[in-house]
Amino acid sequence: MKVGVLALQGNIPEHLGALGALLPPGDLLPVRYPSELERVEAIFLPGGESTTIARLLRGAGLWKPLARRLQEGLPTLATCAGLILLARTLAPSPAGRDPPTFGVLDLVVRRNDYGAQRESFEGPVRIEGLKGGAFPGVFIRAPRILEVGPGAEPFAWRDAEIVGARHGTIWGTTFHPELSGDLRLHRMFLDQVRRRAR
Repeated sequence: MKVGVLALQGNIPEHLGALGALLPPGDLLPVRYPSELERVEAIFLPGGESTTIARLLRGAGLWKPLARRLQEGLPTLATCAGLILLARTLAPSPAGRDPPTFGVLDLVVRRNDYGAQRESFEGPVRIEGLKGGAFPGVFIRAPRILEVGPGAEPFAWRDAEIVGARHGTIWGTTFHPELSGDLRLHRMFLDQVRRRAR
């Protein structure tokens, strides 16, 4: 199974490091060009700066091919900025101009809704079906899920607040599992992809 990490901007080394501990070296591919996107059977969209990632996707000729693969159900785990790009709707944010989105997760999301960099924090996250206790959630200029539509289902919570949602094989979190040092969510996602492939 070839697994990609969108490698245009953001926490690319952190995702590659986490996945490198779980996959054989030949199964992991940084994705920068459409030809690389076509080779992968699952992809991780990293945290970073959502407007920059959207601009770079267009510049690399990746926006339309990725939109098509997402519509086809390409298994995807998107974190923070990646979640923003998947959302159906972005509520206007105090950070200014919002990026275009792929609209494949039935969510209303607001960028940077917890505040600026100094308001970043860590806190325990409960993830449905994840064994071993709470997951260490890392929230950095995090978006907030304001609404979950009928086309998506929550799977992660911080206290009573939804911090992760999915639709089939497409998952998104407002926090950064790639910065946590905990591989359980990456492993859980890959296990689901393997089960569906079988």
